[in-house]
Amino acid sequence: MADFFFMDGYGLYIWLSYLLSFIFILGAALHNWRAARRLSRKAKN
Repeated sequence: MADFFFMDGYGLYIWLSYLLSFIFILGAALHNWRAARRLSRKAKN
């Protein structure tokens, strides 16, 4: 298991890119959800 984390710079780069894309997608989804809630609240009033 330790070998997996201390592979080399390339493995770390792949891990970071995966992590960043995951955070980006999560943030975009959260933003869209909040925007949709705001729109639906306006439509009700």
